[in-house]
Amino acid sequence: MRDRLFTLAARHAFAAFGPRSVVQLPVRLSGESAVAVGCDVFIGAGSWIQVLDPGAGAEIVIGDGTSIAGFCVLSSARSIRIGRKVLMARNVYVADHGHAFEDPTTPVLDQGLRDIRSVEIGDGAWLGQNVFVGPGVTIGRGAVVGANSVVLADIPDHGVAVGAPARVVRTVAAGSAAESNA
Repeated sequence: MRDRLFTLAARHAFAAFGPRSVVQLPVRLSGESAVAVGCDVFIGAGSWIQVLDPGAGAEIVIGDGTSIAGFCVLSSARSIRIGRKVLMARNVYVADHGHAFEDPTTPVLDQGLRDIRSVEIGDGAWLGQNVFVGPGVTIGRGAVVGANSVVLADIPDHGVAVGAPARVVRTVAAGSAAESNA
């Protein structure tokens, strides 16, 4: 009940917030005025959704029917676009940027950002537990990323990728049962 009350109270702070979507408490939000949430979206407890500079056009877009389990992080300096009916297991971390660290005399926190490139996750994709998705990555429609993978390169539609760094190990045939449910 408290999650629904929070969602009702906070929904107007977002760029868009679709019906029947829920943000489960506790949650950390920053730059939510540049976050568009589709309908029937679930964002689990302990997640952190941040747009670093909403005034500069940075954004996060979450498609209809997407389910983001607890303790996930979406951090955008430019653009993170998540398709419809995407499934993210716990502890998924998606960032369209990295931190500069070239100066050993300055704390990393004070060095700013580097490698700022948009991220896109296609409709019906599934990201397993503890997956990291880095800057500039496109994960295709219906793709599956195995638990504990580090995605630093594109994954094609219906690709199955695992490892650190993640590599495609097979493809799920288009039109399979998994896709028809997406």
